[in-house]
Amino acid sequence: MIDRERIPISTIFCYTGRVKQEKTNRLQGIISITSKGTGYVAIGEKNQKKDKQDPEVDFKHLNTALHGDMKIISRAKMRFAGVLELDKNIYFLKPDDSKMYTDILIPPENLHSAKVGQKVFVEIISWADPRKAPEGTVIKILGLPGDNDTEMHSIAMEKGFAAELPQKVETEASGIKKRGIQESDYVGRRDFRKILTFTIDPADAKDFDDAISFQILPSLVKEGVGGGNSKGEELYEIGIHIADVSYYVKPGSALDTEARERGTSVYLVDRTISMLPEGLSNDLCSLVPNRDRLTMSAVFVIDKNAKVKSEWYGRTVIHSQKRFIYEEAEESIKKTGTPLHKELFILNNLAKLLTKERFQNGAISLEQEEVKFVLDEAGVPIKVITKERGDSNRLIEEFMLLANKKEPTKK
Repeated sequence: MIDRERIPISTIFCYTGRVKQEKTNRLQGIISITSKGTGYVAIGEKNQKKDKQDPEVDFKHLNTALHGDMKIISRAKMRFAGVLELDKNIYFLKPDDSKMYTDILIPPENLHSAKVGQKVFVEIISWADPRKAPEGTVIKILGLPGDNDTEMHSIAMEKGFAAELPQKVETEASGIKKRGIQESDYVGRRDFRKILTFTIDPADAKDFDDAISFQILPSLVKEGVGGGNSKGEELYEIGIHIADVSYYVKPGSALDTEARERGTSVYLVDRTISMLPEGLSNDLCSLVPNRDRLTMSAVFVIDKNAKVKSEWYGRTVIHSQKRFIYEEAEESIKKTGTPLHKELFILNNLAKLLTKERFQNGAISLEQEEVKFVLDEAGVPIKVITKERGDSNRLIEEFMLLANKKEPTKK
């Protein structure tokens, strides 16, 4: 069996980059490579003794294995960003990725107009001989090293996030946006358009994907969720609404396929690389004020002690009346005469009671200071500031937590 020692890769790798249990001295695992070029093979639990650690693989024995590989037919990564260089009439990429321990040769016919000194994105097309460097082809010219746009695109693409969406995805989204929202889309949805609804987001937010609705339930009126207030006590109906993206993104569509591939939007210092086209993320699926929007909602009737009396979940249509930024909402919570002071004051008190209850039930706080970069017109950071977190931040967070905590327990 393999002990923790320096061993030739050929001792354990049946397929280049893979460890497979075929004989007693062959194990299965995934290789990780450090910035110094040393590999460590994570052995499966059933093949790993409790007192043994991951075998170490020296650089010269990596045999073309790359970080994260199981076997060459399933490379963990095939594309790399870096600067195109020339030495003795040989073009090659010097990868930015510190875990890529070899340069990538670029045959002249694969340069595709790229120039020496430019930062480019390259895909490996051949690497059969571990004694030679891999060959690649330029698939995108990013620009000049050090340029803000170039480096941002490089970081995103290096991590697998292309700034541009495929044309078929943009075309599909354009058709959805052009159609817009029609009366037929409201069928089967609970209508919140006449109920006070607002969003609270950072000042630089482009997409508003959640909103809060609020109303004080009148006594002796049975209407909608909770049946109104028949006991004379003060009850509040609070709705937590998120954009109903699934209504537009159908399973198997180009939008769905691309969104599954991306998995998330990426928020960089100076830009957002959206999971969906901007026509959806920043418009039709953004809960902007003074527009009807289709949503998924969790609606609660809560008493003045923040005890949930009833709950409802389903598809809705809302019409946000106000977009707050956090600083504005903070002022409205604390000062009379400001927009929606009464409503935000009540919501803030309820949020604090919910927070208190959570911690009494064993919640822990992992809150840390968060910093923000202040950029100049060219996108270059000129200052770092600490983000202030006030009651308005915690208010939104607490009601989002309530929706997420309650919904999984619903029968």
